[in-house]
Amino acid sequence: MRKLKEKIAEKTLLVVSLISVLALGLIGVFIFREGWPAIRETGLLNFIFGTTWEGTKGIFGVGAMIIGSVLVTFVALVIGVPLGLAVAVFLAEIAPTRIARLVRPATTLLAGIPSVVYGLFGLIIVVPFVRFLTQKIYGSQADPLISSGYGVLAAAIILAIMILPTIVNIAEDAIRAVPREYKEGSLALGATHWQTIIKVLMPAAGSGIVAGVVLAMGRAIGETMAVIMVAGNAVVIPISILSKVRTLTGNIAIEMSYAQGLHSNALFATGIVLFVFIMLINALASYIIKRGGIINE
Repeated sequence: MRKLKEKIAEKTLLVVSLISVLALGLIGVFIFREGWPAIRETGLLNFIFGTTWEGTKGIFGVGAMIIGSVLVTFVALVIGVPLGLAVAVFLAEIAPTRIARLVRPATTLLAGIPSVVYGLFGLIIVVPFVRFLTQKIYGSQADPLISSGYGVLAAAIILAIMILPTIVNIAEDAIRAVPREYKEGSLALGATHWQTIIKVLMPAAGSGIVAGVVLAMGRAIGETMAVIMVAGNAVVIPISILSKVRTLTGNIAIEMSYAQGLHSNALFATGIVLFVFIMLINALASYIIKRGGIINE
């Protein structure tokens, strides 16, 4: 009877796993089927490297939006990764138990806040702050593309907050997974606690930390609503981190409601580009974990 139950559980888990793979495959097939006509009509190189997007006129080039998505994600990582690693080290090695019990749930709670709420926070707090900084730096003669407060920096600040739970949770787990002997050996050799953290624990947990950063990158590049609300949504190549920008996800969300015919196909083709980006990022994260990440450490 026990073996029968184990067999049933094993087969059930196998079926569930296959359903997940099948769902991913169907999503990929659907997106490619709907988006390929636009790529065939425009040309793959023109579609990817073109910088002009006028959907209602049949001009489709996502180059500026690819650059915008990558720039926003990069700036978000520059802001979010140091903060996330600092919190992870604090929780894993420094924080007293009482404080850790307060900080850890608060950090995790950030992942449950709807993205539209982050967008509203950005509209009320972040955008005016960036606009104030811009006026202080450039004065009243600033280019309209960078003087409104909407743009790369505002979107990146919001995304940096949104990716914190991913970085903190995975990095903390990676640091805690380092064998205790490493820390004890370092302290026994005369290193301080801080030197042990920086020179022993962090390098030993490096692959797990990198995996967390890569997953956070995927989270950032796929975010839509919050970015739409603060990015400015101008289809231009950003000239600075203060410039307005439109991301790939934002382009789909903004125009899908009225797109028809080839325009609709072009938005699905934009989804293909985004789909490939996310798949590559997830594959990179899986590779890093298998090479010696959290599981092996």
